[in-house]
Amino acid sequence: MTGDPGAGGLILVATPIGNLGDLSPRAATTLAAADVVACEDTRRTGRLLQHAGVDGARLLRVDAHTEDRVAARIVAHLDEGRTVAMVTDAGTPGISDPGERLVRRVLDAGHRVSVIPGPTAPVAALVASGLATNRWCMEGFLPRKGSDRVARLAELGVEERTIVLLESPRRLAATLGDLAGALGGDRSVAVARELTKLHEETWRGTLAGAVDHYVEAPKGEVVIVVAGAPPSDEPDDQRVLAVVTEARSGGASTRDAADEAVRRLGVSRRRAYRLALGD
Repeated sequence: MTGDPGAGGLILVATPIGNLGDLSPRAATTLAAADVVACEDTRRTGRLLQHAGVDGARLLRVDAHTEDRVAARIVAHLDEGRTVAMVTDAGTPGISDPGERLVRRVLDAGHRVSVIPGPTAPVAALVASGLATNRWCMEGFLPRKGSDRVARLAELGVEERTIVLLESPRRLAATLGDLAGALGGDRSVAVARELTKLHEETWRGTLAGAVDHYVEAPKGEVVIVVAGAPPSDEPDDQRVLAVVTEARSGGASTRDAADEAVRRLGVSRRRAYRLALGD
């Protein structure tokens, strides 16, 4: 699909992450031409459409709680040859926002999906961080608590790519503390908030310094960019355990988790199984 707003199918439309001036002319044209605009918040999208000069749009709410249910309605619209444009509150749909499950349903139904690219907070924070951009991973939001959070932090402790995380202001201090504990306080980090807005700020330093700096919750949504772990020719026990822990948290048995470490890291089966058993 070419992205022609009259061509039918589902079109994912990136919207501003703070500055309305970042809405592209192509995005505005696509929203105006769409038969249906699927959105996370009808009021917020209504204001965006008003800014873009789009009147009379048919809005359909699709959020994290309704995505699976509303997907069937969207597929029905596509079956009838209509064009559906999807937006989220900010940024590109499907990136830690609704959209991923909808795209799968639409593709499974045999319809086309295209994208009107534009703003995305993770990439904006990454390129402004001063950290390596040649290899990076998008982790989104960490699990809130429990063994899932512990397992994810252990995995990130040995991740060699630059890590991009999302966090709410009120949980920022706790997450920075957990990252410092799992990755080491001397690991480089950039904390970006209010991206593209008047009071945009990117704080750069170490995780230990960030813990001291963000004692109180700041304003605005936050993106955390953390330097990757130094490369190692021979995976240390922590890295092997991180893979084992990740596999076990996904339901693998001790033996299967050890086999996963062997496959991914090339360590001996005896060593992986010993560490999996906690010996």
